[in-house]
Amino acid sequence: MNAFLFFIFLSLLHPNDINPQTIEAGRRGDLYRVWVYFDKKDFKRIVDLDSASIERRLKHGIVGPTKNDYLINQSYIDQVKRLEVEIKNQSRWLNAVSIIADIEKINLIKKLPFVKKIEPVYQHTKKKSIQTIGDRNDQSRDIEYGSSYDQIEQINCRIPHIAGYFGQGVRVLYLDTGYELGHNAYDSLNLIAQYDFINGDVNTSNETDQEITDNQDDHGTICLSVMAGYDPGNLIGPSFKSEYLLAKTEVMADEIYQEVDNYVAAIEWGEALGADVTCASLGYYDWYDYDDLDGNTAATSIAVDIASSLGVLCVNSAGNEGDDPWYYICTPADADSIIAVGAVNRDGTIANFSSRGPTYDGRIKPEVCALGVNTYCIRSNTEDIYRTASGTSFSAPLAAGAAAVILSANPEWTNMQVREAMMMTASISNSPDNMYGYGILNTWAAINYQFTTGIKNEEMIPYALKVLDAYPNPFNPTTSIRIQSESILPNIILSIFNVKGQLIQTMKKETTNAYWMDVKWDGSRNSSGVYFIKIDWPGGNRTQKITLLN
Repeated sequence: MNAFLFFIFLSLLHPNDINPQTIEAGRRGDLYRVWVYFDKKDFKRIVDLDSASIERRLKHGIVGPTKNDYLINQSYIDQVKRLEVEIKNQSRWLNAVSIIADIEKINLIKKLPFVKKIEPVYQHTKKKSIQTIGDRNDQSRDIEYGSSYDQIEQINCRIPHIAGYFGQGVRVLYLDTGYELGHNAYDSLNLIAQYDFINGDVNTSNETDQEITDNQDDHGTICLSVMAGYDPGNLIGPSFKSEYLLAKTEVMADEIYQEVDNYVAAIEWGEALGADVTCASLGYYDWYDYDDLDGNTAATSIAVDIASSLGVLCVNSAGNEGDDPWYYICTPADADSIIAVGAVNRDGTIANFSSRGPTYDGRIKPEVCALGVNTYCIRSNTEDIYRTASGTSFSAPLAAGAAAVILSANPEWTNMQVREAMMMTASISNSPDNMYGYGILNTWAAINYQFTTGIKNEEMIPYALKVLDAYPNPFNPTTSIRIQSESILPNIILSIFNVKGQLIQTMKKETTNAYWMDVKWDGSRNSSGVYFIKIDWPGGNRTQKITLLN
């Protein structure tokens, strides 16, 4: 009996069984790593959101839980677990879990009545893009920035530092292979949380003998330093005063092995903890065809779009395939809401390895460029040694750091406003192409970017208001906010939300002949805790966090 007839025979015996060829991309030895998608969510339970996440969402006009906040039905998970399979990750955004199991158990899971579909979890490999030049310093040295001067100056981020913008007040999620934070450049790192999505614990440095042998945390350690390092006289990153969430998602071995489900789980984790900006050097193209680069096919690109819809600005390396047969950007750099970052040298010339655009549907890629050839960074697992390295893995953290600095200077901007400002002020924004995108970043110009506002009534212009901090804060039971304007105050709406994002009270203030007003809120009827005051007016809004102590 030939192979084709044998397959037909098996299909007749087991008509609902999975054809192993359809999940071949998920094969891991004798087992398979697959997504199990469910039909319905549990609309009685939502994820616990950090207050920083709620504050970011309110700024973007997102009130209360979204469909992406409802959890997976626990009874579904329990029934899958009873089949003694290993659950690797859960995604409330995709309403799915990723598992590792043999084909027999996958077939049993497929027959469960609440299972919608099963798809492979793609694993991708990328070459180690680091091209080190030992510990030589071929860069310009500065008394303050040391050998990191060129990479900061090229994206015009030194002037923002002089102006006092260092990324403070911005929370960044970094996704990579792991992080060893013993270097001097990390002494002042503001670490909020970290999680290892490979081993399932809170240690993101090397843990096992195999990880030590593979130097697992090397790539993440040195890439993070480009963005967050601070060692005056040696290296200063763009956003060294930002808050950081560190996610360990990629396996380092002879090549870097990237599991798609780790990325999706990490970005959900970071969004719930209040990330404003994400930075990743991930690039997936194994198992994909060029026509999959439409921004809507890859699970990672879908996750980026969901995060963006919740107010997160996602930054990703364009990829290092410009001199390989693949040539194009990788996912999730194809997402239409992302900042994909190409690599240039010190002269501003595109690197041969920097992946090119366009996307399959014709969008220009990358969005911007930064230094990715001999970028200055730390040497991992040392206390005070530095090095250079190359790849879009090193231009991405410069761009993400610039985004954090821009947001630090303009905290009222949305994620898409920051993205627009970065692109429209880059070096070739008037004639973008698929090598450089919109060009090399200009952080200071982006900070001062003026948005075009469409005005239907020519006599009506957006109001520019100044909202002072609530006082007292913490308070009991009343607090007051002063609102100032250079012209007569417009109509103002104040909304009070609890820590779950639920609306508590709305107050409307009509136009007055005054140039300022004090608005008081009496919280005596509410329990102690964190609340948010959102102030809306024609042309803008502002959100503040307040604490009631009854």
